[in-house]
Amino acid sequence: MKIENKQLRDFLLDTDIIKKESLEKLFAEAEKTSKPLGDLLLEKKVVDENELRKLFSYILGIPFVDLSKDIIDADVLQIIPEPIAKKYNIVAFEKKGNELKVAMINPEDIQTIDFIRKKTGLKIVPCLSTLESIKSVIRQYEKSLKAEFGDIIDKNAERMTTESQDGDEAENGKEDLEKMAQGLPVIRVVDTLLKHAILQSASDIHIEPDEKEVIVRYRIDGILHDAMILPKQVLPGIVARIKVLSNLKLDEHRLPQDGRFKIVKEDYKISFRVSILPVFDGEKIVMRLLDETSKGLTLEKMGLQGRPLEIVHREITKPNGMILVTGPTGSGKTTTLYTIMDIINVPGVNISTVEDPVEYRMPRVNQTQVNPKIGLTFAACLRALLRQDPDIIMVGEIRDEETMEIALHAAMTGHLVLSTLHTNSAAGALPRLLDMGAEHFLVASTVNVVVAQRLVRKLCNECKVEYKIDKKGVKALEESFNTKEVLEYLKVCEQTKGLVKKDDEWDDIRLYKAKGCDQCNNEGYHGRVGIYEVLDIDPDIEKLITQSASTEAIEEKAKENGMSTMIEDGLSKVAQGLTTIEEVLRVTRE
Repeated sequence: MKIENKQLRDFLLDTDIIKKESLEKLFAEAEKTSKPLGDLLLEKKVVDENELRKLFSYILGIPFVDLSKDIIDADVLQIIPEPIAKKYNIVAFEKKGNELKVAMINPEDIQTIDFIRKKTGLKIVPCLSTLESIKSVIRQYEKSLKAEFGDIIDKNAERMTTESQDGDEAENGKEDLEKMAQGLPVIRVVDTLLKHAILQSASDIHIEPDEKEVIVRYRIDGILHDAMILPKQVLPGIVARIKVLSNLKLDEHRLPQDGRFKIVKEDYKISFRVSILPVFDGEKIVMRLLDETSKGLTLEKMGLQGRPLEIVHREITKPNGMILVTGPTGSGKTTTLYTIMDIINVPGVNISTVEDPVEYRMPRVNQTQVNPKIGLTFAACLRALLRQDPDIIMVGEIRDEETMEIALHAAMTGHLVLSTLHTNSAAGALPRLLDMGAEHFLVASTVNVVVAQRLVRKLCNECKVEYKIDKKGVKALEESFNTKEVLEYLKVCEQTKGLVKKDDEWDDIRLYKAKGCDQCNNEGYHGRVGIYEVLDIDPDIEKLITQSASTEAIEEKAKENGMSTMIEDGLSKVAQGLTTIEEVLRVTRE
């Protein structure tokens, strides 16, 4: 797309987007370096891509469209086949009679426009758009799971049934299973299942055999959703295909099996952790999806704010001691530990981990996978690891007394130890260690901080609805938590300053609820954020540990010393418009 530098400069002089002096400077630089002025404006972040494209569309007299939030009708979208859309960054978005509107990066690409005109027999109306906008539409090609599956199953049902029956006649012999796993319909079904799970940002895939059908469910933002119901005859093929991918025994149907495999594409690298379990109607498969390309996660992005964030940052820079993260399965504990390791992973330190399993690969970190079958337990790994001169040790989970003792002694003898524990609250972690047989003085002197966490779904910004709670609603809340205490916290909390005023009551606070739109698949939520309880082990808490104080007594003292509880942190995020009261209560109810 050719717009002369002088033409763009003259146009910009008539607008107030950029000051004249700055524009002349950039114009001189563009002329000197033979660079397009538009590229230079983007590089220097003087304008964003949307603004620049709108300017180009005005100069060229071509309409500008932003389709990043639009859902295109599938029939219109399919007019331009997916490979062509991807190759030329061109998508169809509206059809009226014989006229087809297309969005593209370079509307002066006459060759591509002519090619699509000949292919479709329609009059093409080119519109200018951004690369991000076009990519968001290209992703919609792969959204219709039901339609795609329906097509695969209808076309191949008879063939799959035949293959499945052949497998039964041969008593599911290994050769028949291999043949079935390599069959085209089965490969397409499994590939489609995996592709759609990735597209929908699912964290788990559940393939569950029933008496007459196979239910496929995706866990998205912590909640399981039905994705598809498949005929029962496809089950042996799907199980066999996943076993082949995971390098598991094809002819083993009576014992559980665990494996993993990886999908590497241009846009992503996903590792799948596979668990196969015999159930009454066949074999149930659960696959955990781990995105190996997700970088740049920080404690702030995860949801830690204010004083708790400061405490964690302070404690992770200490040379020794123990940092514990607690919470139930699926509450993001491992992600928190990896994020902490990413922060402290500098060339001057030696970091080693003992995990079961190794979930994410980290550069410059020595990661060991435990294998109890050959005696490589957490305790055995830890013992060997301490002879390797590590500065920082991450223990995936403290499960037994021996592992706990070695970890505590390592923390006391000059190592920083990161680990997880299954308790409901931060204060509950300390009596739990004592119950496991730890010495009181050892726990008091080595544990630096305990972080308890849960994950709540984030409200979709496109459709969240503002509301105020009524007196009846406040009364209902009183049954779940101490509303007066939480209200006082919200009035002094740094993050809710200005949102909750000094004289406000619960019915004065502006809250939000989920509605549902195309952007969030009518869920009302998109993505997740953590809610936290950070227990700083100060001298008062140390004293209580040595006295074998109860969880309640430790929690009470910590609150006196300024600790915000998980429910308080959750409701501060409700007041900030990040989530809903229902979500916070869902994950904090014990």
